[in-house]
Formats: sequence, structure tokens, C-alpha cells
Amino acid sequence: MVFSSTIFLLYFLPIFLGIYYLADVKYKNYIALAASIFFYSWGAPSFIFIVIGSVIADFFIVKKMYEARGKAKNWLLTLSVILNLGLLAYFKYANFFVDNFNVFLNLTGAGQIHLAKIILPIGISFFTFQKFTYGIDVYRGKHPPLKKISDLCLYILLFPQLIAGPIVRYSEIADQINDRRANETIENKLTGLFRFIIGLSKKVLIANVMGAEADRIFAMDIHSMNSSVAWIGILAYTFQIYFDFSGYSDMAIGLGKMIGFKFPENFDNPYVSRSISEFWRRWHMTLGRWMKDYLYIPLGGNKVKSKTRLYFNLWFVFLISGLWHGASWTFVVWGAFHGLFLILDRLFLLKVLEKIGKWPAMVFTFLITIVGWVIFRSETLSYAYHYIGNLFSFNFESLGYLDREFYVVLIIAVFFSFITTFKSGKCLETKVLYQDYPNRRYFIMAGLCLILLVISVADISSSGFNPFIYFRF
Repeated sequence: MVFSSTIFLLYFLPIFLGIYYLADVKYKNYIALAASIFFYSWGAPSFIFIVIGSVIADFFIVKKMYEARGKAKNWLLTLSVILNLGLLAYFKYANFFVDNFNVFLNLTGAGQIHLAKIILPIGISFFTFQKFTYGIDVYRGKHPPLKKISDLCLYILLFPQLIAGPIVRYSEIADQINDRRANETIENKLTGLFRFIIGLSKKVLIANVMGAEADRIFAMDIHSMNSSVAWIGILAYTFQIYFDFSGYSDMAIGLGKMIGFKFPENFDNPYVSRSISEFWRRWHMTLGRWMKDYLYIPLGGNKVKSKTRLYFNLWFVFLISGLWHGASWTFVVWGAFHGLFLILDRLFLLKVLEKIGKWPAMVFTFLITIVGWVIFRSETLSYAYHYIGNLFSFNFESLGYLDREFYVVLIIAVFFSFITTFKSGKCLETKVLYQDYPNRRYFIMAGLCLILLVISVADISSSGFNPFIYFRF
């Protein structure tokens, strides 16, 4: 089940909210947990037992670790990490490693290893990282462990952020699991609903239109593709992935507010960035902060003896970030590509971009991001290589048929991606998403969101194209 489906919008969500709001406060966590288990089981019934089983194991390991001292504490943390890393490695990367090892065996003339195709549990990358934070945050003394298994299950399985983030750290949400009555206000419920509908509109009305065109072009014969078509295809994907991902994050944040949870922001207008370093402070911010605090800093971070080690740490973190996105060499190379530009930023590029001015720096960063998205979207490195070649072959010929809807939505996507470059646009975003509402604005937003909701539901009902790109992650 996904947020942008009629089953979720017309049945699951209204029924859940009705029961949740009517229930006594002492039952709300159990209702949210039951709904989350049902939500996950709808799409992956066989995996829910594995997820819950691993959560129960984590509960007892971390509880014992909290009570332990010295080496025992370290060993129990290691056990928790191995448990979660082992599950992730098996389900997400086992086939990838076996396939690549078989390539090596073929080169040496040896036999092959045969492994049945392993199905990927939905959202495993997201909930595994949250399970990591539970053990590590307790180990670091940021917060005591939860007292009830059901509360830990709720933290890991909470359906608004279960399958597409944001990645919520345990220390950020632990107190809210125990008591969130202060957040369960009518203002939060209304602004949460508005935020959810805005995210739904971004996903359905922009990302889906961009995605249909991106899929059409990326399915074409790469050797007969001209530069015009290649640019339209990657621009479509560039805006698809942004409005899809940020739209899901908006929906998650909105749903969280509606039931008293405050989730961290995940996007901050990344395409207005003036360097790749800035891009990663604005794109998938919860992943960036997770990588920084749980991988980069433990590796030594900036406090290393040599710049060579510093640059290696940066590059390695982004290599892992790429692999986190998927078990494919395209994701690994995409991570290494961004890591390279982060190193170049530190070496000299930031100074160059600062000198050339705001707009040239923004255009340069956007172009580098686009090239990265080619690698990310391509099924193979060979396809990515040829696609990038088509982009810069300057063979601008006819685009062929593109319908008017695509052009209109592309203009809208560009407008909302770059509107915060201007002071008035940033002010508008702040008023809509982050400021308290005066009474008049509630009525305006209610009317606008009602229109967007009706259009979005109508679009979902009439269209068979509603991709969920996070199945790959």
C-alpha cells in the first residue's frame, strides 16, 4: 500500500484517523502500531514477521546493553549492529555480491555459485537505519531504551515514515512515543493535513507526469537517441525524483503531525544549491545527517591527521551512500561521483563557484546533479555512458511527439523547484509550510487543498500510471 493510492486515501487513512482520534490516549500507540503492521503487511505479508522478529531481538539486546558495563556493553552493541547489517546485507546485497563473484569465477574458469533470487523487503534501507540509531543512541547515552516491545515496534514500523523516510533517529522521537499530547492540537492536525495534500499533489500531479516521460525515453534505443530527446528525458527524471521523493516526505511529515509526531524535514529546495556540498545539505537531509553522525564522524570526520584521510572519509561515506540506495554498480558509481565533487569542493571548487557568482554556480551545480541522475537512473553503466554521450553530442534534432500536459507540468516543476531563489518565493514557502497560520490563511489553504485533493484523487482513479520508485531502495 502506498500513500498515493485510492485504497490508502479513501479507506485506510480515514478509518485509521477516525479510530485513532476517538480512542483513549492509553490506546493510541497500540492503534498506530496495529495500523502500521496492517499497512506493511498489505504489500509484504511474509516479511512482517522477519521485521517484527528482528525488532524483538533488538529490544532485548539493547536493554541488556543499557544495563551492561565495559566490554560487555561494546559486545552487545556489536551484536545489534551485526544483526541489522546482516539482514540488510542478505536481503539487499546477497544477489549483487554473488552475481559479481560469479563474474570473477567465469574469468578464472571456475564454476558458479547458484543462489535463488532474494526478494527485497519494502523499505528495508529506511527501517534498518532507524534500528541502527536505536542501539547506537542508547549506547551513547542520548536516551534510555524503551520499556515496552510494542513501543519499539511502533518506532520502527510507524507507517507514515516506514517505507520512504524521513529517517527518524531514536533520540529525536523517543519522548514523543511515550507522550505526544502536547503535539496533538487542532492546529497540527489541520496543518498536517495541508502538508499531506501538498505532498500528494507533488507526487501525483507533477512527479507522475514527469515519470511517464522519463520512462518512455529511458526505454528507447540509446544508440538512436539525439541530444534533444536525451535532455528532455533526464530533465523529466530530475524533476520526477525530486517531486516524488520530497512529496512522499511531505506526506510523511503531514501524517506525523496529524497524530502528534514531529518528523525532521528531509528536503530544502536542493536544486537552488550553488555547490554539490550545499546540495547534500538540502537533499535527503536525514540521510546526510545520519551518514555524518553514524559513519563519517566515527571514521574520524574532519579531525584526522592528513587531508588525504579526510578526502578518503568523504569519498568512502558517499560510496556507502550510493550502495545504500541499491545493489547495483550504477548506484555505487553515483555515490563515488558525488563524493568526488565533495572532495573537489574542498580542494578548490567552492572558491571558484563563489567567484563566478550565484547564478552561474547554480547552473553548474544543477548540471552536475543532472549528470549524476543519469548514472542513478540507468540500468547499467554502459547505458549511462552512452546516455551522457548523447547529452553532450550536441545533436539537437526533432523531439518527436510530446503532449501539452508534459510541457505545462515541466514549467510548473521548474517554477516550484527554483522559486525560493527569490526572496518572495522563500517568504511564500515559509508562510505555507513553517509559520503559524492566522485564521484567514486556514480558510485559504483549506479551499486550495480541497481542490488539489479532488484533482489528485481523480487523477489516481483515472490513470494506471502511479509508480513507486522506492521499491528499488
